[in-house]
Amino acid sequence: MKECVFCHPELDEEQQVVFENNSCLFVQKDQRVLKGSGLIIPKTHKPTVFDLSMEEWVDTQAMLLKVKKWLDREWVPDGYNIGYNCGDVGGQHIFHAHLHVVPRFKEEPFAGRGIRHWLKQEENKHRT
Repeated sequence: MKECVFCHPELDEEQQVVFENNSCLFVQKDQRVLKGSGLIIPKTHKPTVFDLSMEEWVDTQAMLLKVKKWLDREWVPDGYNIGYNCGDVGGQHIFHAHLHVVPRFKEEPFAGRGIRHWLKQEENKHRT
């Protein structure tokens, strides 16, 4: 895909490739709010996490462990949020699978509120 910024990370000048293995990259942008956060992306265009090969799953896990070790040393976070968004309704905006890696810190105003906190709000209840 010629226009995909994950297939071609060089298209986004703000995006920096931090680590690379056989089938994945870990990329970051300068983050004002989510310090240290980044994305693990497969090198091959895969629309969602459900399309990953077994090799990509294994390489993603290996990359996640490497990234965690590095972030623990560089940022010393108190926790992490890790996750995929899939499909429009799931919040996916770039249709190339990407694993969000977000270090969390106890000094944050929303510390202790995980990813599901926002989904469990009454105003998010499914309407029939």
